[in-house]
Amino acid sequence: MRAQIIDGKAIATRMRSETRAQAQALAETGWMPRLVSVSVGDTAAAEIYVRNQGRAAEQAGVEFETRAYPEDISLEQLTGVLTGLNADPRVNGIIIQRPLPAHIPVKALQKAVHPLKDVEGMHPASIGNIVYNDLALGPCTAVAAVEILKTLPLGLKGLDVTVIGHSEIVGKPIAFLMMGLGATVTVCHHMTRSVPMHSRASDAVFVAVGKPGLVTGEMLKPGAALIDIGINRVETPEGGRTVGDADFDSCAEVAGWITPVPGGVGPVTVSVLMQNAVLATRMQMEHYRATYTGAAE
Repeated sequence: MRAQIIDGKAIATRMRSETRAQAQALAETGWMPRLVSVSVGDTAAAEIYVRNQGRAAEQAGVEFETRAYPEDISLEQLTGVLTGLNADPRVNGIIIQRPLPAHIPVKALQKAVHPLKDVEGMHPASIGNIVYNDLALGPCTAVAAVEILKTLPLGLKGLDVTVIGHSEIVGKPIAFLMMGLGATVTVCHHMTRSVPMHSRASDAVFVAVGKPGLVTGEMLKPGAALIDIGINRVETPEGGRTVGDADFDSCAEVAGWITPVPGGVGPVTVSVLMQNAVLATRMQMEHYRATYTGAAE
């Protein structure tokens, strides 16, 4: 039997419905969740992401504003823009669109976003909280991948999991999130001597490397869950197409569940972003109330 294809779009739709109800409840108290998207330079590469985010925000009941800045803006000027957004109580979340010009280091901007408005979960404080199993605003892609696994009929406590890829914003956070849920986690990377040895022993495999066809059916335990986070553009005689890091056909012959690319982790990631927007708004509301109540006393 071929693997069951996990419908990321259906999961995302359900999440957005829940988020919309939460956003409406906040709006009724005077706290309408509002995101600001910041793009720099040629925005064509990020245009599809911004469009998808805007559409998802509308469906989730979240206001969405786009701001574009010229390519020659300095890091100091852009940091000043973010400082202003941080101080604006009408803005509840800030998204830094990639790619950025070469002279603008993305990590510097991620650090400049206030942790309470870090809806992408990229601030060092947001990443660090995961180590302490204190998930406030987590990295969207990592959280989305774990949320997908949670929908499957697999007991997470004691589950053997392999994470292929150890990036700071996807692989490592997934490992810590899964450990927090009680799983036994192995993390593989480019220096791992035998990735298949680890992946074949696992009940669930996450892959986020950026190499099409990296994971094949021979690398999986029969019936395992495969969460493919990779997004790669490959050229074919019929034209270009988007694929993940797994060889879908061979993996589908072995796995019990598999995420398609596109249509798997991607839609859920955008829904997690909207979920973070609502959570960030609630956190800011509580912060302001505590601050002003304390000042009044």
